[in-house]
Amino acid sequence: MNEQEFLEAYDPRAYPSVAVTVDVVALTIRDGALHLLLIQRGQPPFEGHWALPGGFVQPDEDLAAGARRELAEETGLGGEGLRRVHLEQLGSYGAPDRDPRMRVVSVAHLAFAPDLPDPAAGSDADAATWLPVTALTSRQLAFDHGRIIDDALERARSKLEYTPLATRFLAAEFTISELRAVYETVWGHPLHAGNFHRKVLSVPGFVESTGASTERGGSRGGPRARLYRAGDARLLHPALLRPAREETVR
Repeated sequence: MNEQEFLEAYDPRAYPSVAVTVDVVALTIRDGALHLLLIQRGQPPFEGHWALPGGFVQPDEDLAAGARRELAEETGLGGEGLRRVHLEQLGSYGAPDRDPRMRVVSVAHLAFAPDLPDPAAGSDADAATWLPVTALTSRQLAFDHGRIIDDALERARSKLEYTPLATRFLAAEFTISELRAVYETVWGHPLHAGNFHRKVLSVPGFVESTGASTERGGSRGGPRARLYRAGDARLLHPALLRPAREETVR
C-alpha cells in the first residue's frame, strides 16, 4: 500500500477524538498593579465561574492564530494594537478530566502589553474584567485555569530576570523609574532605586538612551529624568534576579 492508498483508507474514527483549545493569560499593569483578564462563563460547564479567554481552535488556524483571535475578541484589539502585544506559548494541559464535556487539550499562551483596553464580554460570557492578581482568591475559577495562571505568573516573573520583557509593559520611551515599577509590580517586591538603576545600565543591550529627558522633574522636584528605549538584547547577561533568588545565589 502506497501513501495515497493508505490515506484514502485511513479512518480517524478508529481512534479516540480529542479537541484542542487555546487559553490566553493576558497580563497588563493598571493603576500600579498587575492585572489579569478573566471572563465569567455564561453557560455550562462551570456556568458563573471565571475563566481565561479561550476557545476551540478552528480548522483553518494554527495555535498562535487561535490565541490572537480569542484575545482580540475579548479586548477589541486589532491590527496595530494586537501586533504590539507580546504573545508566547506557555504550555500544554491535557489531564483526562480537565473538561467534563470530552477529552480537551489546551495549549495556553501568555500575553503582555501596556494599557490594554477595557474588555467586552463575548456572546458566551456574562462579564469580563481586568482583575488584580492579588484578588484571584476571590473568584471561582473554571477548569484547571488556576494551575495555568500560577504557571503563567511564574513564567512572567522568571522571564523578567533573564529577558528584556519588562519593556513590553511600557511605552516606546520610558524612564528607569518606570521600568523599576514594572519589576516591582510583577515581582511583588520593592527594589532599591540606585542598585536597580546601576544593574540595568550594566546589562549590554537592555536599554539605550534616547538622548531626551522628561518635560519636568519628579513629583518632589529635582532634575528631569532621562528617557530610554528598549535595546537589541534578547537575553540579559548578567540577569536581574528576584530579591529572594539573589539571596539564594549568594
